Amino acid sequence: MRQEHRPQPGDSAAGANIPPAMPPMPKPAGSDWSASAVTAGFLAVLVSFTGPLAIFYQAAQAAQVDNAMFASWVWGISIGAAISGIVLSWYLRTPVITAWSAPGTALLITLFPGLSLHEAVGAYITAAAVLLAIGLSGSFERVMSWVPKGVASGMMAGILLPFGLEAFRSTSTLPLLAFGMIGAYLVFKRAAPRYSVMLLLVAGVLIAVFTGATRFSGIELELVTPQFIAPAWSWGSTFSLALPLVLVTLTGQYLPGIAVLKTSGYQASVRPIMSVNSIVSLAVAVTGGITIAIAAITAAMCTGRDAHEDPRRRYIAGLSNGLFYLAAGLFGGSIVMLFSALPRELVVTLAGLALLGPITANLAGVIVAEDHREASIITFLATASGMSFLGLGSAFWGIVIGMVACRVLHGGPKGEQVQKK
Repeated sequence: MRQEHRPQPGDSAAGANIPPAMPPMPKPAGSDWSASAVTAGFLAVLVSFTGPLAIFYQAAQAAQVDNAMFASWVWGISIGAAISGIVLSWYLRTPVITAWSAPGTALLITLFPGLSLHEAVGAYITAAAVLLAIGLSGSFERVMSWVPKGVASGMMAGILLPFGLEAFRSTSTLPLLAFGMIGAYLVFKRAAPRYSVMLLLVAGVLIAVFTGATRFSGIELELVTPQFIAPAWSWGSTFSLALPLVLVTLTGQYLPGIAVLKTSGYQASVRPIMSVNSIVSLAVAVTGGITIAIAAITAAMCTGRDAHEDPRRRYIAGLSNGLFYLAAGLFGGSIVMLFSALPRELVVTLAGLALLGPITANLAGVIVAEDHREASIITFLATASGMSFLGLGSAFWGIVIGMVACRVLHGGPKGEQVQKK
């Protein structure tokens, strides 16, 4: 007789309609620490400091800030992710992996240098306050229902598309490096998909060294001195950065991040996660740290069996992740020197290829939105166009035009079909 398989805590819920329930968490003990959980936490930080940080570095270049200021940004996002991750993982006994908003970072590049750094910090604070209000009120699901999924995916895909295109444009300036990295990405994506971005960075650095395109001689171990940035507010920064930042953080970070926890059997409440992240975001904003949120891609590395066979002991991966973020934040100056020593084409190609997954997922979200697909396409095109009107950027206009199109073409924000007469 064939024995029926019963889902175990921590198994993926992809083949089940209801995620497995997590047994009660035991009290923490020294024996909970394991090499596998610590390694998972380290790898999650390493992945974050390859692709996502490359995007952040591009934002710093667009803002035309010096290395000392960018090091302060790195300090802010690292210390913010460290504090929130450690607090939440310890309090909830759940591997809560946090990071800065990668989609929000991509949004920055389209706004600098027209947007001042002081206005950007003001927008960070506004976005964190809005997210805190959503978290404390417990209205996450209700807010998400206001924006059709296809329209949100269209906006995200439009923001990320230029990065994917830029990766291939690099072939015109450093063809050996760009083509070599594209080929390496294909090989690594097939052989080791989970670590493909990290391996791609190594391959890119080796190719750059071989072709003499690097400047490693000035790199040394250096502590960061965080810099205070006085916030400034304007209607332009609020509508072009703060509100789109809220939306991309909700749709690009919290929605998939919470889903990762639930499909791994962790029934953590959204309220404390959003609240703690938002409070930390308010604190680090004045150092240039963009919004801190729950991670999605790297979270999967710390919530499955690779972190530990016992799901009740995987929270150690969250604690380890926070500790490694803490170390990275303190020595962020050295990380900045590393990125400065690399050719621009390497950073651009790395960022673009690292975003292929999110670009694909969001384009798929546009296509599967059958009841409001045309409005989603309009949102995607408007956002990707880089349009600017009344001092407001394309992310704002993309979502506005998309919502209007959804109402006119499909009958409402939830995509109800208009009855044809």
